[in-house]
Amino acid sequence: MSMCFISNIIWFLSGGGVMGLFWYFAGIFWTITIIGIPLGKQCFKIGTLYLSPFGKYVLSPVGGTGNFLLNLFWICITGLPLAIIEITIGMILCCTTVGIPFGKQHFKIARLSLTPFGSTIA
Repeated sequence: MSMCFISNIIWFLSGGGVMGLFWYFAGIFWTITIIGIPLGKQCFKIGTLYLSPFGKYVLSPVGGTGNFLLNLFWICITGLPLAIIEITIGMILCCTTVGIPFGKQHFKIARLSLTPFGSTIA
C-alpha cells in the first residue's frame, strides 16, 4: 500500500469525508438555483479534493477575464473566509510533527477555495 492511500484513508475517517459531503451538498444547493451552476461546479471540485487530497496537486488558475471576474465574485462571497479557516486549521496542525502532512493538505485546499475558477486538480 502506498503512503498516499493510507494518508487518504486517515484523512477521510478524521473528517475529510464529512467535509467532502458538505461541499457536495453546497454544490447541489447552488446548482438548484440555476444561476449558481458555475458556483456549484466549484463546490463539487473542492468536495472532490476534500475526499482524497493526498497525491493530488492544485494547478493555478489559467488566465482570462471570465475566470478573474468569477474568482473575484467567489472571494467576496465565500472564498476569503474559507481560505482563512483552512489556513488556521493548517497552522494548528503544523504545530505537531504528525500533523504537518495534514496541515499541508489544508493549505492546498485553502489555495483552491480562494480561486477555484480556472484551477485544476491533477
